[in-house]
Amino acid sequence: MIYLSLFNGISAGRLALSRAGIKFDKYYIAEIDKFANKVSEFHYPDNIQLGDVNNWREWDIDWSDVGLVTAGFPCQSWSLAGKQLGDKDERGKLFWTTLEIMSHVLENNPDAKFMLENVKMKKEFEEYITLHTERALGYVNKTLINSSLLSAQNRQRYYWTNFKVSQPEDEGILLKDIIEDDSIADREKAYCIDANYSKGTNLNQYLNKSRRQIVFRPCEPRENIKQSKDGLIHVANASDIKGNEQIKRIYSDAGKAPTLSTCQGWHREPKVAIYQRPRGKNNGGVHTEKSPTLTSNSWEHNNTLQYRKLTPTECARLQTFPDGWCENIVSNSQSYKCYGNAWTVDVIAHIFKCAYRENKHEAIRSGVNYEQSCSANI
Repeated sequence: MIYLSLFNGISAGRLALSRAGIKFDKYYIAEIDKFANKVSEFHYPDNIQLGDVNNWREWDIDWSDVGLVTAGFPCQSWSLAGKQLGDKDERGKLFWTTLEIMSHVLENNPDAKFMLENVKMKKEFEEYITLHTERALGYVNKTLINSSLLSAQNRQRYYWTNFKVSQPEDEGILLKDIIEDDSIADREKAYCIDANYSKGTNLNQYLNKSRRQIVFRPCEPRENIKQSKDGLIHVANASDIKGNEQIKRIYSDAGKAPTLSTCQGWHREPKVAIYQRPRGKNNGGVHTEKSPTLTSNSWEHNNTLQYRKLTPTECARLQTFPDGWCENIVSNSQSYKCYGNAWTVDVIAHIFKCAYRENKHEAIRSGVNYEQSCSANI
């Protein structure tokens, strides 16, 4: 049987199948982003690349053998964070292309399963997508799942399937559980985190770590801090960032991280409040006063609450990918983008388990290590 992954990204779907203990004979993917494809090709060289979904009628594929088709169609035109143009936007029209492909799959194999995914959106859009999916594909089960149940990230997503999906159990994972250094900072760690530390330096300064090595930045603590219903603890605002209020928010590692976006510049990476280790005149700990300007020569005096951006590895963990899934293959900036565009792997694995357990399928095996190859076949 064939697994067909539309808008494949970095192969979160195939990784989720592996974690769920499900194996297909062939894996067909449709993806046009060259960086996402580079990551997928590294991990799964046997993927069969189909390219642009708009050319699906030209694909050389045995449609009657497709057992599962998934699609996270582009969200920009549906998201509350966008212009909300729906299918009046060119990217929004890919929803119809998705339905055409899935309808063709079901015509050739009525037993095939499907899953569509997209962001939490206004009710008008959500009902519109549900209605037209039902008209095109028949029975549809709509489920809203927050990735925070299985990861340290608040990320609400809709899933439309032709099988029932339960809510996963809350594993209670917090931001502190995925932080590389337990939010404790020291000079060496600061130096290693900054991807641009060599910028503006000469060789001597670079080797001696005397320039651009501090990535911990000043922030303004908030008063009356409370945990949101989504588990986020907004403790401060960055005082060195201009622009949108949302990108200034600093979160405590005692709660959840905000939804990971594509992080394409302008300080969109998630940010975590940090503590300093005691060092010299610095006693460490958290202070509530406004942080002074941070320099590489005043470390012992920077005894304040500060923040840093999450690293690509930490973003991988927010999406429950293995460490280094992207960052050893593409640049850090592209890694952020790839993770932001991806699915939360453990959520998708849960959904796939629902698909085949519902039908008492023998492919499901509990306790599968995602690093292991799977022996079950569909």
